[in-house]
Amino acid sequence: MNLFNLSLALKGFPVKETNTLLKSIQNISEEHYAEYLNIQKQTIVAYHLKHNPFYKMFAKDANPNDWNSIPVMTKRDLQQPLSNRISEEFSKKNTFVNKTSGSSGDPFIFAKDTFSHALTWSGIFDRYGWYNIDLNTSKQARFYGIPLDKKSYYKERFKDTLGNRYRFSVFNLSDSEFEKTLDKFKATKFDYINGYTSSIVQFAKFIQKKHLVLKDICPTLKLCIVTSEMLFEDDRTLLETQCGIPIVNEYGAAELGIIAFENPSNQWIVNSDDLFVEILDKNNQALPYGKEGRIVVTSLYNKALPFIRYDLGDIGTLAESSTLKTPILKHLTGRTNDIVKLPSGKTAAGLTFYYVTKTVIEDSGNVKEFIIEQTKINTFKISYVSDIALSEKDKTNIKTAIETYLESGLTVQFERKERLSREKSGKLNQFKSLI
Repeated sequence: MNLFNLSLALKGFPVKETNTLLKSIQNISEEHYAEYLNIQKQTIVAYHLKHNPFYKMFAKDANPNDWNSIPVMTKRDLQQPLSNRISEEFSKKNTFVNKTSGSSGDPFIFAKDTFSHALTWSGIFDRYGWYNIDLNTSKQARFYGIPLDKKSYYKERFKDTLGNRYRFSVFNLSDSEFEKTLDKFKATKFDYINGYTSSIVQFAKFIQKKHLVLKDICPTLKLCIVTSEMLFEDDRTLLETQCGIPIVNEYGAAELGIIAFENPSNQWIVNSDDLFVEILDKNNQALPYGKEGRIVVTSLYNKALPFIRYDLGDIGTLAESSTLKTPILKHLTGRTNDIVKLPSGKTAAGLTFYYVTKTVIEDSGNVKEFIIEQTKINTFKISYVSDIALSEKDKTNIKTAIETYLESGLTVQFERKERLSREKSGKLNQFKSLI
C-alpha cells in the first residue's frame, strides 16, 4: 500500500470500501440515477431525524419523502458547540473533526464520520486521476496557508510529508521569497501545483517579469489546480502562459470536499457521487438549469453531522446541458454576502465591481494585488500593493469605469500598502462589504 493510502487506513478511514462504493455509484445509468439519489436523500434525512437531536429540533416538520419540506440550513445555524450538533453514535474520538476557513465570515467546527470522509478522499483520487495525478506518487507544489504556532506548524509539515507535497508560504509574496520558490522548482521534480488562486497568480506574474515559463524550469510539471478563490479568465490565460501546463479550476468546501472539478474538456463537473447540489431562489425554490441562484448542498453520506440543504453562501448557475447525474457548473458568481448595495437601490455582485477595477488596474502592469471594501453605501476603499503609487490618471480611469458599470456619484478612496491583510488560512478576501 502506498504512503498516502496507508496514512488514511491507519487513521481508520476505509478507503478500499469507499473506492468500491464510488465505482458502483459512477456505474449507475442516467436512467436509474434519480432512484439512487432519492433513496440516499431520504436515507440521510431519516437518519438524522432519528439520531441527531439538533436536527430533530431544526427540521421538526421535515418529511423524508417530501424534499420541499426539508428546511434550508446556513452556517449560522451550525455555529454552536459541536457536542450540541453531532449525532448520537458519534463523538470527536470516532469522527474526522476540522474547522472551516471562515472565508465567508462564518467559521465553525464540523465533523464527518470516517466512512464519509474516506468517500471524500476517494472522490479526490478519482478527479485527480482524470489528469494522471496519483496522490500516492505525484509530487505536489502546495500554495496554502499554514498555522504559525509550533505544534500546528510541524503537524501540518508532517502531513505534507505523508501527502508527498512541499508547501510554499502564501503569507510572503515578495520577489525575494519567489526567488526561493523558483529555486525549489528547479531542484524538485514536481508533478503538479495546488493552491490558492491569488498566490499562484502572483507567482506567475513574478515568472512573467523574468521572461520564464515554469514548465521549462520544472519539466515534470503536468497540471495546476487552483482552488478557494475566484479564477478570472485573464488570470487563467496568464497561468497557462507562464506555467505552460493545463489549469484546472476546483470548487470545494472543507466540510463537503470537492463540489465541482474541471474536466479535460473544460467542463466544471459537479460532484453528484456523494453530494446533491441545488440552485435555489430567495424563497428556497429550486431553479431550472441556466438560472442563477444560491448554491445549496446535501452531503448524502455524512451521518456525524447533518449537512442537508446546506446553503454555502455562494451564488452560481448550473449549465442548461446539465443532467441529474452529470450537473455542470456554468458560473460561480461569488458569495451572497459579497453584494454591492448602491445609493440608487441597485445591487451588483461584489466580484463584478472587482472585475471592472481589476481590468483597469492591470493595464498599468504596476499593481500586484488589491482588495476592495465597501465602507459606506456610497464609498469604496481600494487597498493595493504596487511598485509605484497609482497615478492620478490611473485613479481617474478606475473611477470612470466604476461609473460606467455601476453608477455615478460614488466615492472611491485609494490606499497603497506594503502587503494586504489575509485571513489566517492565507486566503485573500477580494471584496468585502462593511455595511
